[in-house]
Amino acid sequence: MQADGEFDLIARYFRRPAPEKMLGVGDDCALMPLSSGCELAVSTDMLVEGRHFLPDADPQALGHKALAVNLSDLAAMGARPLACTLALSLPAVDHAWLAAFADGFHTLARESHCPLVGGDTTRGDAVVLSITVLGEVRRSHALRRDAARVGDDVWVSGTLGAADLALRLVLGQLPPDPERLRATRPALDRPMPRLKLGRYLAGVAHAAIDVSDGLLQDFDHILQASHCGAELWLDALPAHPALAGLDESLRREAILSGGDAYELCFTARPLWREQIEALGRQLDVPVSRVGTLVRGQGVRVLDGAGQAVSVTRRGFDHFSAPCGDIA
Repeated sequence: MQADGEFDLIARYFRRPAPEKMLGVGDDCALMPLSSGCELAVSTDMLVEGRHFLPDADPQALGHKALAVNLSDLAAMGARPLACTLALSLPAVDHAWLAAFADGFHTLARESHCPLVGGDTTRGDAVVLSITVLGEVRRSHALRRDAARVGDDVWVSGTLGAADLALRLVLGQLPPDPERLRATRPALDRPMPRLKLGRYLAGVAHAAIDVSDGLLQDFDHILQASHCGAELWLDALPAHPALAGLDESLRREAILSGGDAYELCFTARPLWREQIEALGRQLDVPVSRVGTLVRGQGVRVLDGAGQAVSVTRRGFDHFSAPCGDIA
């Protein structure tokens, strides 16, 4: 018979050997060293069943995504992962679910060199995941939101819109389209944080943010913190190939406002253009120059003729609609 106590569950599914020079799961606190000349980067995210993921989400994919969305915050700061903690609330003990979740979580933790070193488990009314990631970044090299400058280029990594389209298809908000769903579902279920790109951009880019709640909404955080405005060029924004042939308003909304992309949006001086493009080729990560920072406030999206494009939805609001209502 399998024991179902808190410490039994931790030992069975979440205890792993800590890396050398670290103290991990099993003590009151984890201990870890920092490299000389570095600062500690810390970020916490919470994922709630019914708001951030569907109740029937594949547990292995959920384990991967729960850590990935937090690692994406480290990427946006240019930080190298050190370790993470996990707080987990469950309505009941389901060993098959826990085994799959732990496998997805630990696989990405191992690949990203971000071991689980502590946390907590408890019983609750729904599945709630709270993860804290810890990383390090060279002092004065962090990609802060308040460091963007007028005249900077605006860049986006990868492609946009796939996760938004996949969610709409899963929820039945669009007619069934198995081919598009196969092409976009991995972006929704298993995003890959741009850790290497973020680390290489530290010291090159001025500011960065990861696109989790929608490009316009997230990018606006940089603009507000840096007290400047921006122009984005609609035709330059990197749409996922599966968006081709969609109704233009739906395609535009997925690109500009769709969440769960976990790509990096960053700004840099124009003199770094060639180096950034070369970096993208070196890392095999597409990077697209999509706009410029200007004096003023807010962002204008311009079409190919230079005319402003109207946008009704800017992104996801964690305090309004649950994940099933994205219209």
